Amino acid sequence: MNGQDTHRAPARLVPAEQLNAISSLVAEGAQFEGTFSAKVDLGLKVDGLLKGDIHLDNGGTVHVGATGVVEATTIEADHVLIEGKVRGTVIARKTLEITGSATLLGDAHYDALLDVHPRARLRGKIEYRGDVE
Repeated sequence: MNGQDTHRAPARLVPAEQLNAISSLVAEGAQFEGTFSAKVDLGLKVDGLLKGDIHLDNGGTVHVGATGVVEATTIEADHVLIEGKVRGTVIARKTLEITGSATLLGDAHYDALLDVHPRARLRGKIEYRGDVE
């Protein structure tokens, strides 16, 4: 998946080098059921359907593409970019970006940076987990 992804809306916050380094893919038309997890810093792009949790414990980038659907889930990674549909909880330890084509039905928690593009559809709460003092 290295190189430019011509189907991706321009990310404004999630670093391009993180998106370009993604090595795992649930392709459009494919379905994955279960838990996707890793203890190493890697990335996952979902263009198809993923039912289950995504836990990237040490770093990690999750990119839900425009055709991607993630259901019944908790997504946890350093960087999360949502262009498609997510039903569940999102935990972003560094950056959370929700584009104008995205639908998030559930709560989002972030520790550092948040970018919600115009026309993004959200139903749930967004909570900053860092220190507010």
